[in-house]
Amino acid sequence: MSKKFVFQGIIRILALQLINDLLKMNYLDFEKPIAELHEQLEKMKQVAEKSGVDVSKTTADIEQKIKETRTEIFSNLTPWQRVQVSRHPDRPYTLAYIDAITNGTFIELHGDRTVKDDKAMVGGFGSIDGKTVMFIGQQKGINTKMRQIRNFGMPNPEGYRKALRLMKMAEKFNKPIVTLIDTPGAYPGLEAEERGQGEAIARNLLEMAQLKVPVICIVIGEGASGGALGIGIGDKVLMLENTWYSVISPESCSSILWRNWNNKERAAEALKLTAEDMLGNKLIDGIIPEPLGGAHTNHEEIFTTVKAEIIKHITALEKLDPKKRVDLRIEKFCDMGVVNEG
Repeated sequence: MSKKFVFQGIIRILALQLINDLLKMNYLDFEKPIAELHEQLEKMKQVAEKSGVDVSKTTADIEQKIKETRTEIFSNLTPWQRVQVSRHPDRPYTLAYIDAITNGTFIELHGDRTVKDDKAMVGGFGSIDGKTVMFIGQQKGINTKMRQIRNFGMPNPEGYRKALRLMKMAEKFNKPIVTLIDTPGAYPGLEAEERGQGEAIARNLLEMAQLKVPVICIVIGEGASGGALGIGIGDKVLMLENTWYSVISPESCSSILWRNWNNKERAAEALKLTAEDMLGNKLIDGIIPEPLGGAHTNHEEIFTTVKAEIIKHITALEKLDPKKRVDLRIEKFCDMGVVNEG
């Protein structure tokens, strides 16, 4: 056997091992049974690669077992486990959704015309099947360097002011607005407070409630506190199946109530932050299903699903008179938290 073929064989084995290691790194703790099955599957494929033995039946059985195990695990997720899925490193972020939904027609717009361009908040016009839409959302960053540039998806006041500027632009040109929410919260730094973080978010709540164009808000990952609510006032507020939306994160809630993070699972349960809880409490308008195992397991499928939801709701909302649409939007949010005592 020539050295060339030996070298290629070594490279192939190392590549398979690297892929396997990357897969193992990105499994959540409760997915350990799935990770073990995937490890078996990769080993069987390596055996077939090296020996030429037909292992198709065995691999098919393992793949079926993976599907059954994943179905069993993901049909019984706890609130804390859903929080973990929403933070999965392979989960698609805002720009990935926008690029896929608009087929690359997205034109990003920058700056709040006051301070600077906040990289944690992105926005611009894009086309969905020939219809122009204003997209706005938080972007976390796809690697360590980009997360630092994007400030881990935590906008400063100028981010919310940029978002409002773009919303007003969309209203001027009579274009619908879609916001994609994925943030651990607005940036809590001293400089953010000095530049009016609270005022910027409050201003967005007031202005979004009165926008004359259709507004659709979708939680695609984390929906934490006022950082999420700052772009979360819409005619339709939707959540992906494995996302969360709450005034505070489970870890922060645990640290306040119990002075540590050890009770984060208990906090997640008490906060009622899952999509099912939010829909049950009439705080959102719908849940968008994810592929089995979470949005990170099949990007194309979740992109297609979200696009269909956006088109469906924009089509329905555009049939309403603008004044009627605004009245319904305000009425919906005013009804939240109202209790009738007998």
